[in-house]
Amino acid sequence: MTGFSHTSWRKPSIRTLDRPSIFLAGVVSTLLLLWAFFSVSTIDSIFIYSRPIPESCQCTQPDPAFNLKFDSPSSTFYDDPNFGYTIDESIKNWDQKRQAWLELHPSFKPKSHDRLFIVTGSQSTPCTGPSGDHILLRTYRNKVDYCRIHGYDIFYNNVKLDPNMPGGWGKLPAVRAVMVAHPEAEWIWWLDEDTVITDMEYKIPLHQYEGYNFVLHGWPIEVYEKKSWLGLNDGSFLIRNCQWSLDLLDIWADMGPRSPNFDKWTKILLDEFNHGPTDQTALAYLIWKKQNDSFGKKMLIETRYYLEGYCMGVNGGGNPWEY
Repeated sequence: MTGFSHTSWRKPSIRTLDRPSIFLAGVVSTLLLLWAFFSVSTIDSIFIYSRPIPESCQCTQPDPAFNLKFDSPSSTFYDDPNFGYTIDESIKNWDQKRQAWLELHPSFKPKSHDRLFIVTGSQSTPCTGPSGDHILLRTYRNKVDYCRIHGYDIFYNNVKLDPNMPGGWGKLPAVRAVMVAHPEAEWIWWLDEDTVITDMEYKIPLHQYEGYNFVLHGWPIEVYEKKSWLGLNDGSFLIRNCQWSLDLLDIWADMGPRSPNFDKWTKILLDEFNHGPTDQTALAYLIWKKQNDSFGKKMLIETRYYLEGYCMGVNGGGNPWEY
C-alpha cells in the first residue's frame, strides 16, 4: 500500500462546527439538491406527456376502448355448465353464441369484423441449449412489438392444454381455447414460437379473405398435384373465429394421437402423402382431399405474399438473428 503525505501540511482545525454537524449539513444539502432536480424533471415530464397528440400522429389505439368493467347481467354461453374450452368437447351454434355475446357487450362490437388475435407458445420446460431460451425471448418480443404497432392482442401459451397432443399437435387446443375465450376476435393468427416477423409495418390484408375461413402460405402444385406435406407450412396460419373453424379443428384433431382413429389416419397419410401423421401432414391431406367440396373452398393457400418463409431465404442467406 502506498500513502501520500506532505510534511508542511497541517490539518486545519474546525472551530465553528463539529464533524457530525458538518456531515448532517452535507446530507441535507444533497437531499435539497436532489429534490430540486427531480421536481424540475417531474414537472417537465408531466408537461411533455400532457401535450395534445397532433392530428398527424397515426398511433394505433383501441377505438373505442373496451369497457372491461362491464359485464352484462344477461346469461351467455359462459354460464352454461356444460360449456368447455377443451378440444375434446364439440361446440355447436358458435356463430349465434358469439354474435349474442357481442350484442351484450357493445364496446367490443365496433371493428370486430377485422379484429385479429395472435397466438403463440413454446414448451413449458427450459431449452436444452444455452441460447435456446434467449432466442425464444427475442422472437416473442418481436411478436409483441408487432402487436403494439398494429393494436393487436397476443396470447403466449407454455402449457400442454391436452397432454395427448404433443409436439405440433399442441397448437390445436391452444387455438381452440383462444377462439372461445375471445369472441371479440374475428381472426386468430397462429405463429410458431421460432417465427420472426420481418416486415413490422405490413398488415395482413384481412379484407381480401371475405370468402375464406382458413389461410396459410404454400405452393398449390406441391399440395394438390404432388401431394407433398412440404407444400405448405402450418407454423403460421390464419383461422376465422366461427363454427366452420371449430369443425375444422375437430376434424384435424381426429387425425392426431389423441384420437381412437389415429392408426387409421397414419396408414392413410402414409399411403397418400408418403409421410407420417404430423399435424402438417394431416392438414395438407385435408386441404388436398376437400379441395373440390364446399368445405374445402373455405381454405386458401396464399401465394401473393409470404405469410411464412424459411429464415435463410427471407434474409437472403444471412444470419436470421442479425436485425
